[in-house]
Amino acid sequence: MSKLNMVKDQEDEVEEVPVVKVSSRWLDEVSGLVSPPDVYVKVFDLMESPTATAEDMGLVISQDPSLTARLLKIVNSPLYNFSSRIDTVSRAVAVVGLRELYSLVVAVSAVKSFSAIPNDVVNMDTFWRHSTYCGILSRLLAKRCHVLHTERLFIAGLLHDIGSLVIYNRVPDIAKKMLESANGDEEKLFDVEQEELGFTHADLGGELLKQWSLPYSLQEAVAFHHEPAAAKVAKMEAAIVHIANILANQSELGAFCEVKVPETEIDDAAWGAAGLKKEKFDRDEIIGEAGIQFVETASLFW
Repeated sequence: MSKLNMVKDQEDEVEEVPVVKVSSRWLDEVSGLVSPPDVYVKVFDLMESPTATAEDMGLVISQDPSLTARLLKIVNSPLYNFSSRIDTVSRAVAVVGLRELYSLVVAVSAVKSFSAIPNDVVNMDTFWRHSTYCGILSRLLAKRCHVLHTERLFIAGLLHDIGSLVIYNRVPDIAKKMLESANGDEEKLFDVEQEELGFTHADLGGELLKQWSLPYSLQEAVAFHHEPAAAKVAKMEAAIVHIANILANQSELGAFCEVKVPETEIDDAAWGAAGLKKEKFDRDEIIGEAGIQFVETASLFW
């Protein structure tokens, strides 16, 4: 039987991690707030084991029928567009790769866990619509940039604002004031958070992905999606999510807080980092393409 480490994603791992701006108290409380299911922990243990097999992974995930069904639905969706149907988790590990499937497990678990958090600050449907739309746009941009394994950019886009949910839950009154001050502009909100909290939802999101042992490139893509030039290693990934986030906010369907912000400009450095030509880029075309994919993709996660 093939060993799991034989199907690991070939992305080079980086020891360096983003600078922690978030207090340990916040991170400790987040760990208690969102407890991953047992299968998540077991899957991580398998990923670290040199003797585990794809079949072992399949057996562990199969203990959670809901997660199994969701993962197979995602793997058989247009996100992957395989020519033949994938019927088992072990087969999914073999064709998708361990780290990619692990990222999916984390994403599905995170969406489920955070969606269960009581929240009076924002409309959760709006939040996940924006997140999913950003994920779709990130993947479409990655394809245009000829990135390998474009689905990982979908995960980065889907989770890019995950830190905001912690802020909304942890300090709802302050969060409301910051949202009112930003008036639906996520770029302004980023600055307001820095002034009010000393860190931002992007900083917190990057630290969450680090805690969840997601690839370093995804950590940076989330941590620096508002300032892609600050990324140390994953500049392309951060640039892609940055562009996708702004495009989502310029759309009717995927706007943050249901408010279009058409005047927000994309960081000039992001175009070069992503390998895109600003003068040849058709925003309306890609936003429209994302809208077509939205309905089917959104149902996969929430």
